[in-house]
Amino acid sequence: MIEIREKIYKRKVIDEILKYLDEKELLILCGARQVGKTFILYWLKNFLLQRKKQVFYLDLEERKYLELLNQGPESLEKILLEQGFDLNEKIFVLIDEIQYLNDPTNFLKLISDHYGNFKLIVSGSSTFEIRKKISKALVGRALVFEIFGLSFEEFLIFKNYKKGLKLVLTKIKEQELRILFEEFVLFGSYPKISLISEKEKKEKYLWQIVDTYLKKDIRDLAEVKEIEKFNKLLEILASQTGKLLNVEELANTCRLAKQTIQHYLFILENTYVIKLVKPFSKNLRSELFKTPKIYFYDSGLAHLLWLKIISPQILGEIFETTAFSELVKNFGKDSINFWRTKDKKEIDFILKIQNKIIPIETKINFNSFSKRSINYFLEKYDLNQYFCLGLREKKKENKNFIYPWELNNIK
Repeated sequence: MIEIREKIYKRKVIDEILKYLDEKELLILCGARQVGKTFILYWLKNFLLQRKKQVFYLDLEERKYLELLNQGPESLEKILLEQGFDLNEKIFVLIDEIQYLNDPTNFLKLISDHYGNFKLIVSGSSTFEIRKKISKALVGRALVFEIFGLSFEEFLIFKNYKKGLKLVLTKIKEQELRILFEEFVLFGSYPKISLISEKEKKEKYLWQIVDTYLKKDIRDLAEVKEIEKFNKLLEILASQTGKLLNVEELANTCRLAKQTIQHYLFILENTYVIKLVKPFSKNLRSELFKTPKIYFYDSGLAHLLWLKIISPQILGEIFETTAFSELVKNFGKDSINFWRTKDKKEIDFILKIQNKIIPIETKINFNSFSKRSINYFLEKYDLNQYFCLGLREKKKENKNFIYPWELNNIK
């Protein structure tokens, strides 16, 4: 087992996970590589040990454990006996990279059905890789938690910004948050990148994520044969974050078949690299057939793939991508749509929460906001609440104008 010596920060999702530690269901943490799943497992391990619980952690990137667990749950039982655990008492078993098992579905099902004293908490590097192998057999036996990069609130904790987001009363604190949010936009939300202060090192480690985890892992997962064309597709998609998806245009530009493009998009979406956001419509049937928008989950990744360098200037598309990512982390990825009419009236995001529909426009500069499309939408759907999310210039003294760090105040 690899020892982690870095400080382990508590992520927001942990509070949700803790609610289910005493329930019978096994817990599955899904998310992209490098978003902090292993550190969440380590936090839980320490938490449980402090409460005198029996806890065993194993990483399936270690071949000895992988080979043993591939033999079946009996091997896990033997490992625990050898480690001195009391099998008659509850044991929390934390397994990292569960997708490496030959048949994780069957393994988890057998544990759930025949080893009632084992409480499994497992992680996997993508929903695609796990859900491809996890069938309906686990319905009712497992709870899935999606793990994303840091929210801005978590980013502040990682940056050791002790003032937090509550009660922003002074212009000085407002300016501090603005500077920190600009860093968050430019370099994204990967925990490791957030902990680095030097720009050059941040960029270097982002390239490492691109080359090691994005291009290589996903290339292998998608069984990519034309590597240069796949890499070209990634770059084009990054340049189109926040824009309407045009599969035919992508196919022509990358010289790939439309079916191949669609396959790659499916892989990228299910490994938490991109999200295809559907347009808002009260008619579900029409919603399913309209052109989606594409967003990257991580603004730093999109920024680097697009420009090949982290520019000091915040581009509108990258700011909007960060806003999308923050909405996902605060309200869930299925609560977000966009709205666009044939005569090009458009609203960046339509947020659906608690049976409410809330239009949200994003502008780097508050002064560039126009209410024309918002007014049309509010009148059409008989609504009165909207938000303009901005960062710079004087914010209007109006509850509808908010900074990104005020998103969690939306109700």
